[in-house]
Amino acid sequence: MKCALCEDKKCRAGKDCPEIAANVKYEGETLESMKVSAKIESKYYMKKTRLEELIQYAGDMGYTKLGIVFCIGLEKEARIIHRILAKDFDVFSVCCKVCGIGKDQYGLDKLHSDGFEAICNPIGQSLVLNDKKTDLNIILGLCIGHDILFTRHSNAPVTTLAVKDRVLAHNPLGAIYSNYYLKNRFDINE
Repeated sequence: MKCALCEDKKCRAGKDCPEIAANVKYEGETLESMKVSAKIESKYYMKKTRLEELIQYAGDMGYTKLGIVFCIGLEKEARIIHRILAKDFDVFSVCCKVCGIGKDQYGLDKLHSDGFEAICNPIGQSLVLNDKKTDLNIILGLCIGHDILFTRHSNAPVTTLAVKDRVLAHNPLGAIYSNYYLKNRFDINE
């Protein structure tokens, strides 16, 4: 499959290019998730922010306990989001440096060569939220790779509210929207 390169997108009109529709089953919690998602899309399209949609989704799914895993560089944003979500949910938030494990313990590269430097600890973050038995976990700016490890080890479903992009103010699509950046960094003309 190379859907990103397809000009027709006949799937929008019902074509089953990979011929797998008969194998796709939505039932139970996955069907409920699809229903809630479709309702939010149809009712609030271009009306609610991602944060508002997240609140709506979690409420409609009957979730009561939400987890936030965040990069320490986004602690202000995490504090604000925690306070907003706590109006409707029981919220737990876990910083990326949880447990204070040193990079030297695993022979990891450091930002600064001298002194103690704590690892980002996505597995530790997942253990904390798994212990709290959260219904839904939210990623807020974890580093590439750390987000993958957190998602892999989380018992609860995971959604991403924001991704880390230090260069583009946490807006990685900025590189795609900039013809200058596309041409000079990726050698692509659009």
